Amino acid sequence: MSERTVFQSMSQRHVVSLPPHASVWEAACIMTKANCGSVLIIDGAGVMQGILTERDLMTRVLAKALNPQTTQVSEVMTHNPHSVGPDMKVSEAVLIMIERGFRHLPIVSPASKILGVFSVRDALPREIGNAVSLAEFHDQVNDALG
Repeated sequence: MSERTVFQSMSQRHVVSLPPHASVWEAACIMTKANCGSVLIIDGAGVMQGILTERDLMTRVLAKALNPQTTQVSEVMTHNPHSVGPDMKVSEAVLIMIERGFRHLPIVSPASKILGVFSVRDALPREIGNAVSLAEFHDQVNDALG
């Protein structure tokens, strides 16, 4: 079986986004409602300006005692985040995420259309399933060998 692409593995196919002037509080609310760990910050022309993640909320807002209702996402987001195309293999994307120290990777089409965000969580389901299958196989072998 061929390796999955990041687009095939994305758990959410809709783009969760806010404008740069939105408050951090709005970002936290939309992330909670969408059950996701990041929100893309997109300007009025549809251009991605940045990304705000759960980690950003903790390290750049809470740890600095900023007011989430008055702090704009543009003040604390990661500007110009690294993005990849939809055909990138999951293993390649995970390697980028490990090497660069982040957990969310925007997916952008060759025509510059924002398709969503690949999360490290999106890489796990099949791999966890494979590990469970392997563990079950080991149990069966041990049972057969007595």
